Amino acid sequence: MADSTEPRTAPTSSPPPGAAGPADAYLEKRALRRGSAGPLLLTGLGVAYVVSGDFSGWNNGLAQGGFGGLAVAAVLMGLMYTCLVFALAELASVLPTAGGGYGFARRALGTWGGFLTGTAILIEYVLAPAAISIFIGDYVESLGLFGLTSSWPVYLACFVIFIGIHLWGVGEALRFSLVVTAIAVAALVVFALAAATDFHVSALNDIPADKDAFGASSWLPFGILGIWAAFPFGMWFFLGVEGVPLAAEETKDPARTLPRAMAAAIGVLLLLALVTFLTATGARGAAAIQSVGDPLVQALQPHGEPTVASRIVNYAGLAGLIASFFSLIYAGSRQLFALSRAGYLPRFLSLTSRRKAPYLGLLVPGALGFALAAATGDGARMLNVAVFGATISYALMALSHIVLRRREPELPRPYRTPGGILTSSVAFVLACSALVATFLVDKEAAVIALVVYAVALAYFAFYSRHRLVAAAPEEEFAALAAAEAELERD
Repeated sequence: MADSTEPRTAPTSSPPPGAAGPADAYLEKRALRRGSAGPLLLTGLGVAYVVSGDFSGWNNGLAQGGFGGLAVAAVLMGLMYTCLVFALAELASVLPTAGGGYGFARRALGTWGGFLTGTAILIEYVLAPAAISIFIGDYVESLGLFGLTSSWPVYLACFVIFIGIHLWGVGEALRFSLVVTAIAVAALVVFALAAATDFHVSALNDIPADKDAFGASSWLPFGILGIWAAFPFGMWFFLGVEGVPLAAEETKDPARTLPRAMAAAIGVLLLLALVTFLTATGARGAAAIQSVGDPLVQALQPHGEPTVASRIVNYAGLAGLIASFFSLIYAGSRQLFALSRAGYLPRFLSLTSRRKAPYLGLLVPGALGFALAAATGDGARMLNVAVFGATISYALMALSHIVLRRREPELPRPYRTPGGILTSSVAFVLACSALVATFLVDKEAAVIALVVYAVALAYFAFYSRHRLVAAAPEEEFAALAAAEAELERD
């Protein structure tokens, strides 16, 4: 139930000096801790979102496109994310608020565009942690840790412990994330060095070609269509890095810090993707690792016998999963916080604690994530649903950059995207292609995402769009643009 200070519309007059109006009281209860994150923590956050994808998941793309198909898909998806990151860096410098993609689309595409984008992002960041908690449980069980024979206690521990750290404070949470991410990245370096000693070019294309597939060859065993089908798996090397702008309200000098951190994060991820993909496939062979759950470990165990390096990578894979789980919990809470603060979702979800943490924005998605993980145990399906939501948001965010560049060329931009509209247009086209490709991989996941989307849109159409909070930063920014446009017309 909304508290009595929540304004349904913007105040019609300013309060007298020294007095706080309804909007001030409303926002004071929904304030994040500012200045907690610097460039290093934000770069670590960007890498943490993604790093678990280097340890597993991407290799399933070999079963869709072979080495050549996945290689082309990974290059194209790397290009998409790079273009998107530079476009979002500009938008984040213009509107550095917790709304991230929702705020950008709200200014460019209106309330419907803002809600469509924010909901797609929320689907990604609520389901991805649930999926990763399942993978963590599988890892713990396979490693024989704690003597567990069932994974649900691990799911529960993940949500309870790591949400607890987030409730403690954003600075502490991001520092924890940085440490775990550093361990995972160090393990990837160890893996690459160990695997490179057994690298063979002939192992890259050892999947037999499907003679019935158009354009099939030893490098493209499933033909040209295999490239497209591998798109969602090429995304695993980068999925989530676009969430860095969600930390804007907790960042020191966000207009300068966010673009630098985002560029550094995508640079690290591109390098990790290249090294991991090549060395893993070349060390063991595409056929051997195309469907396994631990491709890096298998790449270091050609005869099935554990080695020192494989044990390091095995345990570090758990660190990578924890880093991604932890950071995605953060991203989901901030997107939920911003949508709730502006009235798109129930307003009580944006209330913050004394330590300036959106506690309900952490607890509610966490409870939902745990319930989904415990009830289904199907991490792959949930991750495919998350990918579907992500591709929708990418297309809408890239479109927002294009629209704002064309409609508001004079808007002050502390950072400008290299290449301008061309860069975001490339991201838009590739995002649309990746969206369609998700149907080639998992039609049921795509349908599930569309059903969730439809329910959310019905809620917005019939209820929340009539109860938006004009004092929310993203809404004020959009209202200012509308007022300026009206003055120009007059």
